[in-house]
Amino acid sequence: MFYVILLAMVAAFLALRLYSVLGKRTGHEQPLKPAEERVAVAPAARTIDATPEAREVINRNIAAPAEKGLRAIIAADSSFDVTQFLEGARTAYRMTLEAFWKGDEDALSHLAEAPVQHAFAEAIAARNTAGHVLDNRLVAIEHAKIEEAAIEGRIARITVRFDADIAAVTRDADGHLVAGSMSDAVQTHDLWTFARALKSDDPHWMLAETDEV
Repeated sequence: MFYVILLAMVAAFLALRLYSVLGKRTGHEQPLKPAEERVAVAPAARTIDATPEAREVINRNIAAPAEKGLRAIIAADSSFDVTQFLEGARTAYRMTLEAFWKGDEDALSHLAEAPVQHAFAEAIAARNTAGHVLDNRLVAIEHAKIEEAAIEGRIARITVRFDADIAAVTRDADGHLVAGSMSDAVQTHDLWTFARALKSDDPHWMLAETDEV
């Protein structure tokens, strides 16, 4: 009976450990879910050398210069999965935009590294000073493609190009339209770089840099 209880305790511990290692989070502007609901840009199984069918799909989402860097990341962390990373990157893109549009600096602190957080905070402060409120909506992410990937020291960095349609509206404090239109979506092209320490127990990728194409 003692061994049965002991085995049950060990199983419970391993289950809790697995949960803590995998995490719950998936990772410009739009409304954000609470921080505890954020989704990790999490790694999983190796897929860059998957079946021919899967390989064809992956090739459409990876620029040729990025493949060498992705192989290096997989060699350093065999659990990394390209397809799952891209799914998480899409979620992080949406959540970060929504947090910025709402001016939710607490949510941004869980999604972006300090320099990016600071840039967002400055833009939010300037917007508040002007008395402007963003009423933006991410209509669709048309495409997300890995453009670059590399390991710098112990840090993996992956740059993703997002082609998206955004309905952008700016209102004043009284709700009057200042600029934009909710009926006409604007095409945006962003380059976002995500970073993560290799062999870390934390599976979350953080937004490390943003740029426009």
